[in-house]
Amino acid sequence: MVTNITSFGRSGLSDWLMQRVSAVVLALYTVFMVAYLLFNPDLDYYAWTALFDQTWMRIFSLLAFISVAAHAWIGLWTVTTDYLKSTFVRVGAQSLIILAIFVYLVWGIQILWGA
Repeated sequence: MVTNITSFGRSGLSDWLMQRVSAVVLALYTVFMVAYLLFNPDLDYYAWTALFDQTWMRIFSLLAFISVAAHAWIGLWTVTTDYLKSTFVRVGAQSLIILAIFVYLVWGIQILWGA
């Protein structure tokens, strides 16, 4: 039996809700980025950095990064608990996934907010 200890949330309902909320955030971020790129065909480095120098864009991007991390963890936790029956293999895979998600999240935050 798989317990809730390795799950992202406290229950299946909270995981389901987090998956849906993160999907909405990612959809909004994607639509915004595509529209920004379409409406700025002569985009250069200075315009791009000016966009990301704005606090609201950094917060929006941070929210998207966190949403990717949460969405990925819940999805991959579900896949590993469904298909990896060996506890040792499942916990090992989940540990590697958590490590990778954490590294990418910290790296993204560093790029976004770094000097």
